[in-house]
Amino acid sequence: MTIEEENEMLKAKTLQKTRITFALLIAISCIGGLLGLFYPLKIFNINIAPLIQSTITSFTILSGILIILLIAITLLFGRIYCSTICPLGLLQELYLLIFHRKKHPTQKNSPLKYFIAALTLGTLLGGTAYLMRLIDPYSIFGSAVSGATYGLTLIAVIALLTWFKGRYFCTNICPVGTILGIIAKHSLYKITINKDACVACGLCVQKCPADCIDYKNKSVDNETCIKCFRCLSLCHNSGISFEKEKEKEKKQRTNPPINTGRRRFLLSAGALAVLAIAYKSSVKLSENVVKKLKSILLPPGAGDSKTFANKCLNCNLCVANCPMKIIQKADEEFPVVHLKYQKSFCDYNCHKCSEVCPSGAIKKLTLKEKQHTQIGLASVNIDSCIQCGLCVMECPRSAITKEQGDFPQIGTEKCIGCGACQAVCPVSAIKVNTTEFQKTLKQ
Repeated sequence: MTIEEENEMLKAKTLQKTRITFALLIAISCIGGLLGLFYPLKIFNINIAPLIQSTITSFTILSGILIILLIAITLLFGRIYCSTICPLGLLQELYLLIFHRKKHPTQKNSPLKYFIAALTLGTLLGGTAYLMRLIDPYSIFGSAVSGATYGLTLIAVIALLTWFKGRYFCTNICPVGTILGIIAKHSLYKITINKDACVACGLCVQKCPADCIDYKNKSVDNETCIKCFRCLSLCHNSGISFEKEKEKEKKQRTNPPINTGRRRFLLSAGALAVLAIAYKSSVKLSENVVKKLKSILLPPGAGDSKTFANKCLNCNLCVANCPMKIIQKADEEFPVVHLKYQKSFCDYNCHKCSEVCPSGAIKKLTLKEKQHTQIGLASVNIDSCIQCGLCVMECPRSAITKEQGDFPQIGTEKCIGCGACQAVCPVSAIKVNTTEFQKTLKQ
């Protein structure tokens, strides 16, 4: 091996180790955040689906900068996101280590993925995250870590899929991966094969989890390549490199054969048609989602049930991080996370759910804003009330008054529906009822 080849090998190993190090740090942050252990990095704010959702629903300069940054990174280096940032992608990396398969089976680049992406993105742009939260990798991972049945089931299915087909979910199902793949196809830096150095041994193909390498034609499909960099360090002849695309290869890519070009045109037209139909159908889908909602209490900043049901990705980050454990996972009765006061109440001095929500489903509120947000309204059942006055003492906003010998009176202009009174009542005479819209109180 020449000195130049040794340098290339060292460079390849350094690149792979750097990628793995960043991936491990992000994985630890993701798991810690989703388990409610710690949340040192707002890593979830740069997950694609929540970021798109946040940008659509409540655009901020920060969300705009982040989405431009992710697009720029993909245009420069390809699908680094899939191998370094995506929590479900990192889980599949773990699966591959555990399964330790000697050879990954051949995959075909299915055109169905473009229609899946068009369908989910179209409904998301149209105003509902219903389809996105069913298939988005971030939502699936968060749902599984929190112990939700749906998430655990999908994680098991993806584990089997990884065992038989490598990272097939990332290359042929995931809508986020499809969108990034379209961008990555035009990236500046690509995995390339040096045709003079390659001896067509097939070692790189055996270990490629995305099956994006065609060793016979000595080419790499950078649209499906997830940039794990395994192939770089495997090649004994330094025949694979991560570098700028050469002008000759660029011309070949931008001038495909006529048949291929026609196929791409028809595929693009079909996907755009699906996106348009999904966009128009999203209103009806949104209404069907809301029909499933009955009386439901929502976290402060959620707005109203219709808006929240179509924004929430059910990642359960708020569920894990709620110190009072009143935020519950979606169930058969309610399709999104919601509040239940049976065992506790909403702490007046806490706005954790607002801090951690990455999708904008729960609006980011300051503590003062949260303390003035009415999420429900308490009422007293005089048939059960024993006039003990504990509710008066417990109310953090002095919204409950009681004259000697009278039943407690709820001040609607002060009550925010925190449930502290309901929790302290010894005879369950107080109940917090839902309001149609959350509103900010003046007092």
